[in-house]
Amino acid sequence: MKNKRLTHIRELVAARSIETQEELVQALRESGFQVTQATVSRDIKELQLIKVPTADGRYVYALPPEPSVNNEARLQRMLPESFVSLDRAENLIVMKTLPGNAHAVAALVDAVGWSEIMGTIAGDDTILVICRSAVQAAAVEERFRQMV
Repeated sequence: MKNKRLTHIRELVAARSIETQEELVQALRESGFQVTQATVSRDIKELQLIKVPTADGRYVYALPPEPSVNNEARLQRMLPESFVSLDRAENLIVMKTLPGNAHAVAALVDAVGWSEIMGTIAGDDTILVICRSAVQAAAVEERFRQMV
């Protein structure tokens, strides 16, 4: 129920001008959520809602701006520090990392969103990178090698 409520709060804040917690409580109740002001206060904190000025000088709740993260630059920094080895078979790449680093590296590889990569599977120190074709895997392997 909490996840539904948080999603609905995001939708409400994006669609309407809500100035106070009381207005948000009322809007949620009208939508069928039984909430208290204390619950809404915690939800606002969890969602990291901010107050922004409107053209007429009022302040309304808004979603926080999306952080601008350059995942490829983060991968470029992290990979040389945790890389151990790399091998390829057909459309699969197996990358070895220092123990405990595979999940973080794999998450960055996924976040970069290279179209050649279908996804990754990570263990403690091993990542399986699944590419769409053997040709694309060779290109991805070369990109990784240039980073390390």
